[in-house]
Amino acid sequence: MKAVSITDHGGPEVLEWTDVEDPTPAAGEVVIDVVASALNRADVMQRWGLYPLEPGWSPYPGLEVSGRISALGEGVNGWNVGDEVCALLTGGGYAQKVAVPAGQLLTVPKGIGLVEAAGLPEITATVWSNIVMTAGLKKGETLLVHGGVGGVGTMAIQVAKALGARVVTTVGGAEKVARALELGADVAVDYRTQDFTEHGPYDVILDVVGGSYLERNIASLAADGRLVVIGLQNGLEGRLNLAEIVFKRLSVHGTTLRTRSKEQKAAIVAEVQDKVWPMIENGTVQLVVDQTVPMAEAAEGHRLMEAGGHIGKILLVNDENA
Repeated sequence: MKAVSITDHGGPEVLEWTDVEDPTPAAGEVVIDVVASALNRADVMQRWGLYPLEPGWSPYPGLEVSGRISALGEGVNGWNVGDEVCALLTGGGYAQKVAVPAGQLLTVPKGIGLVEAAGLPEITATVWSNIVMTAGLKKGETLLVHGGVGGVGTMAIQVAKALGARVVTTVGGAEKVARALELGADVAVDYRTQDFTEHGPYDVILDVVGGSYLERNIASLAADGRLVVIGLQNGLEGRLNLAEIVFKRLSVHGTTLRTRSKEQKAAIVAEVQDKVWPMIENGTVQLVVDQTVPMAEAAEGHRLMEAGGHIGKILLVNDENA
């Protein structure tokens, strides 16, 4: 089979479509013939050498795929060869085939095409595990989402609104402000000209920015507020006012999805299938796709992501499997 290999750490040019060995399913795994994958910020970090791989992880990027099951490992029940699925991965999605634990498989939601389904597992699992399972967002509370028109942001706005929350988001530029409002955000703040602290206080903040926002995030949380940091796009360090944390009874969570155990991921995937898939199937929540790029041209997809002009997901498609 072919996969996208990272030949060195650096820019998109280090991604190369190469011949590699086919995967075989271990016990409890299936092999998927990949129809499509999707870009995530972690893929870019991995390419730059800023996301070290743990033992046993695939060296190929790609945290989610859609496709058809082509082989079953020992002990897999409830799935059959030929089933159309999408899946949450630890890596290896930029390829023609990938092995994945059966607990990380999802059905393709009704009304969603097989290619588009590749853009769902990572963002739905990220959003649900963080704003609901970790932060406990409730109806009537206010959520602040940083980066509201990226893959995670577009999903977080819609899921939070479906749960009955008020949603504020930060974006860059008038076009993205308009798009965030179309997705259901109550307030869209252009971070280039406005300060998000003016629209708080917030019960929950979902932050992909990191260090440079830490002090303002803490200052704008309501009493008993919860900050969940899932990205470090703009710094690893920031000022932390412990008095505010103590006297407002704040909680600060740092989480990643990729490093969680198979069991933890399976529990998240099960909740996503049960709670989020009905929102997608009834049209309450929609996947936002910016564009598709051939898998063999993954480098172009990375250039588009790093340019920052996209809204929603960028998908990589294996034409021969589609």
